[in-house]
Amino acid sequence: MGGSRAAAQGGIQIREVGLRDGLQSIARVLPTEHKLTWIREAYEAGQREIEVGSFVPARLLPQLADTAELVAFAKTLPGLVTSVLVPNLKGAERALETGAHLMVMPLSASHAHSLANLRKTPDEVVAEVARIRAARDATGSRCVIEGGVGTAFGCTIQGEVKESEVLRLMQALLDAGADRVSLADTVGYADPAQVQRLFEKARALVGERLCCGHFHDTRGLGLANVYAAWQTGVTRFDACLAGIGGCPHAPGASGNVATEDLAYLFASMGQPTGLDFDRLLALRAEVAQWLAGETLAGSIWKAGLPKTMLSAGQSPAMVCA
Repeated sequence: MGGSRAAAQGGIQIREVGLRDGLQSIARVLPTEHKLTWIREAYEAGQREIEVGSFVPARLLPQLADTAELVAFAKTLPGLVTSVLVPNLKGAERALETGAHLMVMPLSASHAHSLANLRKTPDEVVAEVARIRAARDATGSRCVIEGGVGTAFGCTIQGEVKESEVLRLMQALLDAGADRVSLADTVGYADPAQVQRLFEKARALVGERLCCGHFHDTRGLGLANVYAAWQTGVTRFDACLAGIGGCPHAPGASGNVATEDLAYLFASMGQPTGLDFDRLLALRAEVAQWLAGETLAGSIWKAGLPKTMLSAGQSPAMVCA
């Protein structure tokens, strides 16, 4: 079912989140000029949605202090959706001021993780989304509000997170004014059967307003979980170039699935992503130099594409475009 449905919807969309989810977990501050290069070269590689940063206080995350500048640059690239994460109304107001196209408001289905991450209960976050929606509508902005439900498959602090609570909070976000919602395995607890079950229930509840899957590869199941979500009809996924990052409140958690590996997964099955492997891997090599000494992940950069994908004179770009 999933394969034919994904194909009918025009291929796979990969949102690059390395500039936010990846860099926020690395102590060093990457120079703005490198980030601008990252955005430009990711765009040239075919990326059409990039989460460029987050509007959080610079004292808390100096790694993301230049988000406004990155939004301004990203908006000059035709056809690129400029996405940011906002933790509260103040962050949302900054997103609206800069003209970001999409803002993600994270909500942890785990009560304990929500308090640790945002200092709010999940229902207090829902109330904040209502205020954000009112602020957005008052400005006449068309910025999309995406409610990102994290720790949807378990939590390193709380342990079990009930599916019923995840589904309740998804509906609450939409009722409060979010345009759409996504599900995230923040700490890498999910397995494919669990993913398929929850995504099917979520789709039955909210339909096409379920818009994205966000998976970490902490226990080696990231790509398997992406595949399971795709089988339910999801065609948009978050990924980090080189698999960098991780949640500060999830000890030992690795970053998202690697962008280049996710692109390969779908290219190998004939599902277009629009990404050019040559350009993508060249950018990965640059990022690896900028982050020398940091832990990186991914397989395709080491193994390369198989000859079966390069037969009949196909180039990596032709395979993926």
